[in-house]
Amino acid sequence: MTTEKSAPAEPSPTAGTESAPATATIQPRRRGWLIFLRDVVVIILIAVLVSLVVKTFLVRSFYIPSGSMEDTLLIKDRILVDEITPRFGGYDRGDIVVFRDPGGWLPPSTEPARPPVVEAFEWVLSLVGLAAPDSDDHLVKRIIGLPGDHVVCCNAIGQITVNEVPIDETGYVKFPPGETAASADAFDVTVPDGKLWVLGDNRYRSKDSRYNTDQPGKGFVPIDNVVGRAFLVTWPFDRFGLLDFHHDVFAGVPAPEGGDGSR
Repeated sequence: MTTEKSAPAEPSPTAGTESAPATATIQPRRRGWLIFLRDVVVIILIAVLVSLVVKTFLVRSFYIPSGSMEDTLLIKDRILVDEITPRFGGYDRGDIVVFRDPGGWLPPSTEPARPPVVEAFEWVLSLVGLAAPDSDDHLVKRIIGLPGDHVVCCNAIGQITVNEVPIDETGYVKFPPGETAASADAFDVTVPDGKLWVLGDNRYRSKDSRYNTDQPGKGFVPIDNVVGRAFLVTWPFDRFGLLDFHHDVFAGVPAPEGGDGSR
């Protein structure tokens, strides 16, 4: 009797071997870059928004295009202007203010139109305070007379009087050699309500309230035209520092009759 021998079983393909590990899936890097770019755009937009809010409601940058405020402010100085003051507070005699041209104070611009690309680039820089493209449309002067003040030049020793009290401006006025009078031209004005009488510190080379009395505003600056009060020189670095308003010069000046001498 014979016995059939079973055919030997073929070895399983996996017999005697460990299970092969699964191949790892490589995630594309594109999604990571998109998230990064999205975050960068969001950060930039937030920065621009914050800059717009600051520029509109808090502080603003201007540069000095002329020498009318020397030696307090020099040509090409860059200053910061406090914009909260005209919204929530008043002004004091001695404050240095930046204001829009009341009309006729500045000559018509003769500069050629710049390429749109340059204009757009400067506009972007202005959003973050690195440019001040409208500085040439504004003026900066020191307040001498508030609404209701009687301002006269000059007394026997060349001083301006405010409400009949002489003020000593030698601490900030730039006098030419041999000159001691606070103004080369006499004036006698009473400041109307809602207006200011302003003069440059470079008193003999400043086209200020004295020399604009033939304009519609009679030389007075509407308070509504004031952007704010300059308070800091930011450039050049060797001139960095707070501005001195010399309020002590006007400490003895009384409020005008029928008013409190403020905004």
